[in-house]
Amino acid sequence: MSETNPIDINSLHHIVLRETENDSLLEIDPNFYRSLSDFIGNLRKQEFDGIENKIKNTMIEMVTELTSLLIQIRLDKISKSTDLEISHLLDEEKFILDSQEDQKERTEMILSATVNGKSKFLESLAQNHKTKKIVIRFLNEVDEIIGVDLEKYGPFKTEDIATIPYENAQALIAKNIATKVHWED
Repeated sequence: MSETNPIDINSLHHIVLRETENDSLLEIDPNFYRSLSDFIGNLRKQEFDGIENKIKNTMIEMVTELTSLLIQIRLDKISKSTDLEISHLLDEEKFILDSQEDQKERTEMILSATVNGKSKFLESLAQNHKTKKIVIRFLNEVDEIIGVDLEKYGPFKTEDIATIPYENAQALIAKNIATKVHWED
């Protein structure tokens, strides 16, 4: 691997610079994003006062911007590449690409069903999506609701966690009454 040193702001800057100066996807340490996450986490944990705290916060902003830029550059290279070196993809980038592949497959499925007159399939797909359950956390109290699946949900108190149909959850999220729960280890 070409990048095995511990991550700091200088090494991150160097990696971003190398990636921008090269047309092909560069090989970097497979643990790069995890090491970078550790670096940022450790930086955030440090407690300073006054100017030192401002410097720390500015460093966090810089590292965040460089990280975002690096991800954008690498994903852009991946999407435009005709001879992609798969071994240079990091696991986190593969995770992103998997969702893009799912999106392409879903788009093709909808297009195919639409142009081939499979309206019952589309109706079934839409109903399944509406009633698919997702986990949300309530930001406000909510009385009992009737879900699109005609089941009763609630009442809910602030900070309650619930699994409800997607369409109902989206309506609550749009009104800032709830937020989607993203499970993290």
